[in-house]
This record gives sequence, C-alpha cells and structure tokens, in this order.
Amino acid sequence: MDFRKQRGFLVIVSAPSGAGKTTICEKLASEMPSLAYSISHTTRKPRGGERDGVDYYFVPEEQFKEMAASGVFVEWAHVHGNLYGTSGAEIERLLGQGKDVILDIDVQGAMQIKVSGMSGAFVFMVPPSMEELERRLRGRDTDDEEAIQKRLMNAVGEIKLYDGYDYLIVNDKLEDALGELKAVVLAGKDLVHNVDDARLRAAFGI
Repeated sequence: MDFRKQRGFLVIVSAPSGAGKTTICEKLASEMPSLAYSISHTTRKPRGGERDGVDYYFVPEEQFKEMAASGVFVEWAHVHGNLYGTSGAEIERLLGQGKDVILDIDVQGAMQIKVSGMSGAFVFMVPPSMEELERRLRGRDTDDEEAIQKRLMNAVGEIKLYDGYDYLIVNDKLEDALGELKAVVLAGKDLVHNVDDARLRAAFGI
C-alpha cells in the first residue's frame, strides 16, 4: 500500500547561467510522466527555437509588473537585465493534482520560495569549473561578449550561495547529473512529511 499523500513534491533547481540546468530539468520531465516542468514568465526575448508557452511565457515588461503587483508570482526577480517569475497558482494546481513539480529558477527566486515556507527540495547545480562554464556559454552562441562577461561575473556570486540549498550536483557528464537529480525527486516522495498519517495509522491500527 502507498501511504503517500495525494499531493506532488516540489523540486527547486538553480545554477549559474550556462551550467546546463534547463537541459537536465527538461530531459528529466520528459522521462518521468509524473513530473511537471513549471513554465516561468519572462520579459526577455525568445532565443532561437524557443516557443511561448513551452519554454517560457514571454510577456511585455508592463504586463509582468502588473502581474507581480497583483501577487501572481510566488517568486520573481531581475536576472541579467530581464524579469523572471513563477506563478504560485500554477504550482499549487499541479501539486494538488498529485504531480511532482520541478522549478528551474535563479538563486534570488529560490531564496524567495524558501522564505515563503513552501516545502520542497532545493538543488544547486554547478559546472565542473569556471573554465568549463565559459566554454559552454560561448558554445551556446546566443550572447555577445559583454553578456558573457556579465554572466560569468554573476556566476561567482551565485555559486557562493550554494550552502543555502539541500543538494549540490556537479554537471560534468549530463547523464550522471540527470541520474542524481532523478534520485532527489524519487527520494522526496518518501519523506516522512509526505506520508498520509491517517491512512498509515488506520492500516496498522496505531
């Protein structure tokens, strides 16, 4: 018998830009039917191949600010000159359906969620080195030199905050990092606070 609550488990993943977290989060969601990939809102322009409502909800800055002021977002932040936010109602809807939810958000947003008291597993992902991070950023071929330098500088400050998370995953080999993140999701399902106490007690007469 399964004694888990009929409610999903939340996993929050952060990483410096270029560390590969989005690729891994999307791949994990595609492999686990019970896992929903929460789509964030952003004011930045779509990169090549990105689709509205699939990769992000792309909205004008004025609309984003109106949504933030009305309390739509459980977290939102300025990141690399753009605004990003996560809909609290969307997360609750998915969790209430029994879906596990993975959030791919920046450090500022993750800390807002932690302060809010929303329970979940907080995962920080890093590349094996700054040299590798720079190589990946340049390999994306989506940013000019100024943007790359800004992302590298921001990465140093973000990595310093790793100890505010529950797990640290080094994305050296994609399949290894993917397996580690999957293990976090599976373990989260069996946390004691996810147990339906009434069902367990009734089953064992305690």
